[in-house]
Amino acid sequence: MKRPEEPRWLLPEELDAWVSLSWLMIRLPGEIDGQLQRDSGMSFFEYLVLSALSMSPGRCLRMSELAQHVNGSVTRLSNVAKRLEERGWIRRAPSADNGRYIEATLTDAGMTVVEQAAPGHVEAVRRYVFDALRPDQVTALRDIGRQIAGQVGGSRSGMPRSGPARDKTDRSRMSPVTDAL
Repeated sequence: MKRPEEPRWLLPEELDAWVSLSWLMIRLPGEIDGQLQRDSGMSFFEYLVLSALSMSPGRCLRMSELAQHVNGSVTRLSNVAKRLEERGWIRRAPSADNGRYIEATLTDAGMTVVEQAAPGHVEAVRRYVFDALRPDQVTALRDIGRQIAGQVGGSRSGMPRSGPARDKTDRSRMSPVTDAL
C-alpha cells in the first residue's frame, strides 16, 4: 500500500505572504464595491461590465466574450445585464453577423454613467493600491498578478489587456473610463 505524500507545507515567508494576499482578496473588493455603490449606485461587477463595453469597438461585445472579459459566468452576466438593461444602460440583441450570438451594447446613457463613475473609482484604486506602492512595486504587482492568473486559469487568454502604451506625460489622450480599470 502506497503512503500518501506529505503535503508541501508553506514556508514561514510563504505563509506570511499567503495571509497578506488572502486578507487583500477579501478586503479590497469590498472597499472598491462600497465606493462604487455609495458614489454611483452600482456594484464593481456592474462597473466592470460597463467599462468593458465602453472600451470595445462600437461599445458592443458578444455576451460570451464579455463574460470572459469580466471573469464571470454567462449566467451571472445575464442576470447583471438584465438589471443594466432595465436601467437603460445596455441593450442586448442577436448579433447582426450571426443571430446565434447575443451582443450587449452600451447605450449613450450607460456611457454617461460609466464616465461619471470613473473618476471616483480611479481615485479609490489609487488610494487603496497605487499610493501604497513604489513604481518598481507597480511593475512587480502587474507581473505577479499575471503569473498567478496564468496558474489559476491555465492561461492569461481571458485576462483583460491593458490599454495601449501611452506617453505618461500626455494626460490629454487618457480616457477616464479606460484608466479607471
